Amino acid sequence: MSTVPTRSNLIVDAAAFGRVAVLYGGDSSEREVSLNSGRNVLEALLSRGVDAVGVDGVPALVEAIAQRRYDRVFNIMHGGAGENGVVQGLLEAAGLPYTGSGVLGSALTLDKIRTKQVWLSAGLPTPSYERLAPGDDVGAAARRLGLPVIVKPSLEGSSVGVSRVFDVAQLPAALELAAKYGRELLMEQLIQGGEFTVAILAGAALPSIRIVPAGEYYDYHAKYVAEDTQYLCPGLEPAADAEMRALALAAFDAAGAGGWGRVDVMRDQAGGNWLLEVNTTPGMTSHSLVPKAARAAGIEFDELVWRILETSFASRRGVQP
Repeated sequence: MSTVPTRSNLIVDAAAFGRVAVLYGGDSSEREVSLNSGRNVLEALLSRGVDAVGVDGVPALVEAIAQRRYDRVFNIMHGGAGENGVVQGLLEAAGLPYTGSGVLGSALTLDKIRTKQVWLSAGLPTPSYERLAPGDDVGAAARRLGLPVIVKPSLEGSSVGVSRVFDVAQLPAALELAAKYGRELLMEQLIQGGEFTVAILAGAALPSIRIVPAGEYYDYHAKYVAEDTQYLCPGLEPAADAEMRALALAAFDAAGAGGWGRVDVMRDQAGGNWLLEVNTTPGMTSHSLVPKAARAAGIEFDELVWRILETSFASRRGVQP
């Protein structure tokens, strides 16, 4: 498995990046988190001498492209057009380099159901699931999977619209919440055990993080608001950590993702690892996980942002390396 070098060695002169648009905000349910991430990224780039400017949302980006204002884009627009391939396709058509996954990896990984289908076809472990379309018999789906289950929108992140269901009486409320964020829903077997995440940076997996929320599970509040969530990094002993990192990197590659991102994993009580999802534009806030993993690997925040921007030089022919 590839290891992360202790210092950057690709770009040494900030001028080589040209003028950089830091794309953030947008109109998805993750707008506020994206604005926070974008401010942090912009500040870090400016501190390293990069000529960077914030751009809020796709319309502003389209206008900037038409006027040829920028040489490359640091995409930190979470959810929606920022992660579903729309922005990536726009930038490909405009010939502008950008950070993160390409069109295929972005579009696929935002769709949790299709990502699981790819993983299963590749023999990678992911919890059993049911696709829920309007009018489906959700009770029958729950019986097939066996309670407890997770109900979530297929096309959202940041734990938006997610519910744990331990009793059939909880299903209606869970479906109502998830349906606010999309018509296609995912019901997934709930893996009981530890919650982990593995950050990916330039083809290497960073140390795993075990997430220990003070509440029942790692919801939106625990991710972005609470100060009592514990993050253990590395989250496992060396051999188990290496195994989880290798699985995360294989899952990232199988889904066509590239550049940088994060793979969420559950570890059951028997020590089995189960892939949940890929985030191709993870948060870069004070509570975010990729900066925590990078710090454990000896990479401080401004250096991490620099290395992510370096991924915009990667060649894109089909799947991005």
